Amino acid sequence: MSIDSYGDFTLALLEAGFSLGGPNGEGIFTLCSRFGESVRWHTEDPETDPWEWRMRVLDERNDIAYAKVFFNKSGFITEQWYPYFLAARRRGKSFTEAYEDGEISHFAKRIYTLLLDNESLSFPALKQLGGFSKEDASRFEKSLVELQMKMFVTMCGRQRKRSRYGEEYGWNATVFCTAENFFGTDVFERAAGITPQEAQKVITAQINKLNPQAEGKKIRKSLFG
Repeated sequence: MSIDSYGDFTLALLEAGFSLGGPNGEGIFTLCSRFGESVRWHTEDPETDPWEWRMRVLDERNDIAYAKVFFNKSGFITEQWYPYFLAARRRGKSFTEAYEDGEISHFAKRIYTLLLDNESLSFPALKQLGGFSKEDASRFEKSLVELQMKMFVTMCGRQRKRSRYGEEYGWNATVFCTAENFFGTDVFERAAGITPQEAQKVITAQINKLNPQAEGKKIRKSLFG
C-alpha cells in the first residue's frame, strides 16, 4: 500500500506497530519505503511532508510515541506495541533501580529529575533549569538520547519561546516528558506482565513479518538499543 498522505501514514503505522523515522531502515523497517510520489520532505505541507508528521502525531493523537528509540535515531512506536519495547528495554526496572545498577549516567539522572519535577520541558528549558553549560552540550544531548533509548523519556510536542509579554517568537523547540507522563499507567501495567523474553519473541516475529530479510544481529540491537 502506497503512503500518499498523513492519514495513510498513521493507518500504516498503526498496522505495523513501529517504524524508524527516516528513510534508512537500518535493515529493520521504515515506512518511508512505502512513500508515494506526492510525499515530499521539508515542504511544510502537513498532509504530505513527513517532517511535519512527526509532530502531528504528538499534537493530534495519544496512541503514537515519537522519539529517538532505534539505533539512537528517531522512530515511532504505537501504544499497542509500547509495552513490549518497555519490557525489552527496562526489563522490569524502575529508573532508580537502573541508576543504582549503573545503567543510567549521572547527567541523565539530572535531566530525568527535572522532567519529574516539571512534567514537561522544552530542550532549551531543560538546559537552562539544569544549569548545563556550553561545555556540557555534547554530554547533555547524549544523555537525552540515552533516556529516550531506555524509554524513560519521550518527546511530547514542540514549543516556541515566549517574551515577557506572552508573545511567541523564534523557532519551535522539542518538548520532552517522562514516558509515564506521556502514556499513563495502563501501558506500564501491561508492560509489567510481559517478560523480556516474551517481548523479544513477539517483537522479533513482527520485524520478520515486516521485513523477512532482517538480520538477527540487527533485530537484537533494535530490541535492546
